[in-house]
Amino acid sequence: MEGGGFFPFGGDPEEIMRGLREFAEQQAEGVKEAQREQFATLTLSTAVDLTQAALAQIAPSGPVDQQALQLRDAMRVLFPEAVALVSAARQGFMRE
Repeated sequence: MEGGGFFPFGGDPEEIMRGLREFAEQQAEGVKEAQREQFATLTLSTAVDLTQAALAQIAPSGPVDQQALQLRDAMRVLFPEAVALVSAARQGFMRE
């Protein structure tokens, strides 16, 4: 057999197994990274969608000054929640 060894394509079986193991580890890491990015993107999108939906529920009334106060009051409640979601997304992006 040309190429030597037990395998028809040649090479040391342990070296081939080591190469296959390294390849599998690289593939697994790539999948993990893609999942982290997908989680982070989904979390950011959720933060935006929830904030948008919550603000759409507000029907400010009265003079412009009162409407501004009503929207600011709503944002005082919504902002911390949106920040928490964005923070979770950021952690997903920042992981090594």
